[in-house]
Amino acid sequence: MGADAPKLRAHNLGNYMSGYTSLPETTPAFRTRWTAAVVLSALLALVSGNLPAVAADGATTADPSAAVEAADLLETLPVKGRAPKTGYERSLFGPTWADVDQNGCDTRNDILQRDLTDITYTNSVPCKVQSGALADPYTGTSISFVRGTTTSSAVQIDHVVALSDAWQQGAQQLTTEQRTAFANDPLNLQATDGPTNQQKGDGDAATWLPPNKGFRCEYVARQVSVKARYSLWVTQAEPDAIAGILAGCPGQQAPAAVEPAAPAPVYYANCAEVVAAGAAPLHAGSAGYRSGLDGDGDGIACEG
Repeated sequence: MGADAPKLRAHNLGNYMSGYTSLPETTPAFRTRWTAAVVLSALLALVSGNLPAVAADGATTADPSAAVEAADLLETLPVKGRAPKTGYERSLFGPTWADVDQNGCDTRNDILQRDLTDITYTNSVPCKVQSGALADPYTGTSISFVRGTTTSSAVQIDHVVALSDAWQQGAQQLTTEQRTAFANDPLNLQATDGPTNQQKGDGDAATWLPPNKGFRCEYVARQVSVKARYSLWVTQAEPDAIAGILAGCPGQQAPAAVEPAAPAPVYYANCAEVVAAGAAPLHAGSAGYRSGLDGDGDGIACEG
């Protein structure tokens, strides 16, 4: 890029950071459930007063040239020692899996919908996920999810920046509303293998990284974005570890949102399959509905 490259990076970083404080006057309209996670990011912007505005199609409202490399954004994070963990409680980050975007679905199910494919629901309302398939980025393996008292924990939702880690690095200074936004921000959430999530605990990038080395660049870039978004700091060990990872993937962008997994087409050969999948009845426009299953043509298939 020549001698002008440092100036261009500084310009882009300035634009990127300005996007964290420039908020829209109105909330973007909802489109489809597959974009719910992205819309939630926009709604959280109105709650926290410190998040980038994100349109329903996933594009930020800031100048596209404001894209910034994670390595550059990392350099803007303050470096401090950890504050005491004294006083930390999960409840300080709001109700567990709150319905922040008020779409009638809690955050855990929103993230399952974003990250899983081949999804079925517990009833005709496309909200509570009954089953699905996860291509787990942390382990590089495929995991089947089935809702149940002994099976749901196979897929857990990880806070990319753990709540207690955040508490010790600046979240004590946030408002309850901002901490609730942090705990439910799609950028900071990732469906993953349950045992792997338990192994991570509240580790930061200096003490824990995903076993799948191919995902580590994206993982640390998300940590940098989250900490910048909520004005958190890092300990000296973190930027050292993160910079080492990013050195292996020059140009890694600092993400502003995480796109949902591409939904796999749903096809039912007959109503028996619909019932067996727990998806009956099917409404026109919903996954798996087709006129061949709707005998009376009223827009509701496999009614009974």
